Amino acid sequence: MNIVVCLKYVPDATAERRFQDDFTVDRAGVDGLLSELDEYAVEQALRIKESRDDDTQVIVLTVGPENAIDAARKALQIGADRAVHVVDDAIAGSDAPATSLVLAEAVKTIPHDLVICGMGSTDAVMGVVPAMLAERLGVPGVTFASALSLDGGTVVVRRDSDVATETVEAGLPCVVSVTDQSGDARYPSFKGIMAAKKKEIVTRSLSDLGISAGQVGLAAARTVVESVAARPPRSKGEIVTDDDGSGAKALVDFLAAGKFV
Repeated sequence: MNIVVCLKYVPDATAERRFQDDFTVDRAGVDGLLSELDEYAVEQALRIKESRDDDTQVIVLTVGPENAIDAARKALQIGADRAVHVVDDAIAGSDAPATSLVLAEAVKTIPHDLVICGMGSTDAVMGVVPAMLAERLGVPGVTFASALSLDGGTVVVRRDSDVATETVEAGLPCVVSVTDQSGDARYPSFKGIMAAKKKEIVTRSLSDLGISAGQVGLAAARTVVESVAARPPRSKGEIVTDDDGSGAKALVDFLAAGKFV
């Protein structure tokens, strides 16, 4: 069995993120890392591999600039077997439909039985790419899995919502996205870090996938950002003194004015 895990290299959420003049995210100006939500996808793939007694392979796939390979390397350190990195300057500024196109054509070049994605990325937080990917591949797509298992040639997924829990099954091959409730992601070990240095990383370009530059990038995007504004600075908090015993009333008045009570 081959399991493909789609990864995204995103700006560090703790850094001061900015937009460039064309309103795309400034990825060069901040440190990047593997999207935290995609770590859960890697974890689920590894758990499936460990539960089987065959030669199951976990292949990670990332699309992005040169530095995006760092996301794939972390997945290899965690335990993935090999990686595919699609890198091409024309991809910059691509929206969700274009991203799903590149991912789909890349997945088609990899023998696969199951594709696992995170529920969304920690930068755009759209969550639509897994469904678009399934549509482009012509396979079932099951999203927001809180639990994932295999029963022969069937994927069994538990989906938890605020009002109900449901079980969904789909035949292989299929695309599944997992939530951050699916299981804690493991950390790279020293042994894993050393072993990752010998694992295969294949680089692909758009031409390798049969995609023209005009199909991707900012110019081909169906959605665009027209304007941005900096987050307003945090205002100074109000200090309530209680020298004369009136502090409780002042606090209640403040909460009432803000409709907190």
